[in-house]
Amino acid sequence: MEIHLNRVDYMQVGVTSQKTMRLLPALGKKATQKVAIADHDGILTCFGMKKGEAVPVFKTLPGQKITRMDLGGAVGTPQEKIFICSGSQVRGFTKKGKQFLTFEANLTETINAMHVSGADLFVCASYIYNHYCDCKDQDYYLSGDKINDITCLSSENLTRPAPVLACQDRVLRVLQGSELAYDIEVPGPPSVLELYSKEGGEEILYGTTDGKMGLVQVGERSAATKWEIDNDKKRGGILCIDTYDIIGDGVNDILVGRDDGTVEVYGFDSNNEPTLRFEHVLSESVTSIQGGCVGKETYDEVLTATYTEIYCYHLPWPQKAEAGPGDEVRMSKETQSKVEALRAELEQLQLKVLQGREQYQQISQSSTAVSAVPVFSINDKFTLCQDDASYSLTLEVQTAIDNLLLQSDVPIDLLDVDKNSAVVSFSECDSEPNGNFLLATYRCQANTTRLELKVRSIEGQYGTLQAYVTPRLQPKTCQVRQYQIKPLSLHQRTHSIDQDRPMNRLSLVGQFSFAEIHAWVVFCLPEVPEKTPAGESITFYFHNTFLGTQLEATYCKGEGHFRSDNISTISILSDVLSKEATKKKINLNISYDINDDSVSHTLKMIHPKLEYQLLLARKVQLIDALKELQVHEGNADFLIPEYRKILDESANLLEEYKKQPAHLERLYGMITDLFIDKFKFKGQNVKTKVSSLLEILDNYDLNSLLDFFNEA
Repeated sequence: MEIHLNRVDYMQVGVTSQKTMRLLPALGKKATQKVAIADHDGILTCFGMKKGEAVPVFKTLPGQKITRMDLGGAVGTPQEKIFICSGSQVRGFTKKGKQFLTFEANLTETINAMHVSGADLFVCASYIYNHYCDCKDQDYYLSGDKINDITCLSSENLTRPAPVLACQDRVLRVLQGSELAYDIEVPGPPSVLELYSKEGGEEILYGTTDGKMGLVQVGERSAATKWEIDNDKKRGGILCIDTYDIIGDGVNDILVGRDDGTVEVYGFDSNNEPTLRFEHVLSESVTSIQGGCVGKETYDEVLTATYTEIYCYHLPWPQKAEAGPGDEVRMSKETQSKVEALRAELEQLQLKVLQGREQYQQISQSSTAVSAVPVFSINDKFTLCQDDASYSLTLEVQTAIDNLLLQSDVPIDLLDVDKNSAVVSFSECDSEPNGNFLLATYRCQANTTRLELKVRSIEGQYGTLQAYVTPRLQPKTCQVRQYQIKPLSLHQRTHSIDQDRPMNRLSLVGQFSFAEIHAWVVFCLPEVPEKTPAGESITFYFHNTFLGTQLEATYCKGEGHFRSDNISTISILSDVLSKEATKKKINLNISYDINDDSVSHTLKMIHPKLEYQLLLARKVQLIDALKELQVHEGNADFLIPEYRKILDESANLLEEYKKQPAHLERLYGMITDLFIDKFKFKGQNVKTKVSSLLEILDNYDLNSLLDFFNEA
């Protein structure tokens, strides 16, 4: 059963961070609630709705950027005290705006996650967790990877409150005091946590950066996953979750906000499985979402805060049944006065803009003029997509984007994105003198504030992708963002690998510290925490999102061991680590253990992909000729079923082929690299035989390819 919700725009706000809007408890049953929202200007605003207008309750002065908000209060009382984080400081305000707390957490980094429960305050910086009770230190924990969010469980079955950390390495860490009780593996990097029941309990909802969601029941010593929802529609990552009975069936629904602007409401079917009931896409990322009653008494709403605005979604409000003649006149007068007030406000704004322009022109032409660069905020994300082994680059600006220039000093492919309406044009570039492999310009349509791009890199070739963002502001200004393309850029962290595969080993021994070899691994591989891990050694597991091969990295002070079922991965690591050690003037003793069976294993993993791409390319080549025959003969009845099917599916085939430029060439390149790397470790140069290899690939047969690798 789908539900239909109407959208209402409430107000425009400053740029907001994740989880910085909350609804204060209602004074009576189904009474309207006040909204508290904090922004990057350091302003905390509390407002309520009256006759369709946002009426402020209080507003603080500007200050340091506010990164997180939570509500608190004494246990058993309404949670109506507002707590906000700025830098390493936590401040508390009453519902009327009086500041009653200023607490310095004494952290060297900015607080990016917070949970308040009674007298307990739980805060997290990038890797550090701190628990304070009545502003006194209680517990401390250093996480192995970046902490994205925190919540705290309390129930009769738990002897003490259990903090749960959402960590970037695809793990939820459950703590007991200052110790790790156990961890829970989840299918993606968790970005947000929310208690399923606002009264407490042991169930936690989590959302991931790759758009998955699940419910976990957490116990004293272990946890159980109740359900998981995959991101089949390829929506954005989840930034916020809330639970509220918007449908009115007595069961809490799940409200979800994503970074691509999608708002979703999930209800539960007869089997208690979550099902999508409502979906709407906004033009900005949804940073906070809450269920409550704001605009009209007794009528529930889904309140959403996006990057710069606040919206609500509600069930259709009932109209008055019958209005007398007097009511019609009164309503028309109210509407007319509103329209007149809006017109007057618009005229005043237009006059202010004209005066501002004239003033700017006069100042800019004076001899003492000083150029002032307008400041604008960019929310960007560069993430590896597991499904198609590409990188998604999302850029969100608080004002309209005029154009975007992409420049890369490493070969990358730009892939088509359906959501992207910008016009792209490519410039010729010479890679030799300038190191440019890509120069592309995106010209955006009016009012475009969010742009999503996809790029695919080649493993072994590493460098920097730069994005020059120019908004529609005067005077013209531009911001540059840089993104590192790593040597093993298509590898993704995983929890474990298949130890039965034929593996190749690379071993390094030298006078290097634990921090130095960790810095080299960070340089080579994505999703590795920049902070040197605690302890004397560490093991990371990875899998290649394009081929499905795997890598194990184990290292400590003076020693490193890398195992992979792909010789090319070992070759890339060997080259890059040697180069990095040479920069530091560190001598390395490098040894290899090559397993010849791994070559045929890798070729068999490439086989289905190569076979599919060759078949797709052949079908696409036939489409024009088949269409010409169809036009000439008047129909396609005379064609064999195989060719008729190609004609019927021609649109889908062309679209798929267009979305995967150079896919076949990539696979050819990987097989060629595998061939060269196999014999490189044997001390043989086989580059002269590459032309023979390409001939075999043009007339592809797996057995012939395996024979060529074995005989060469």
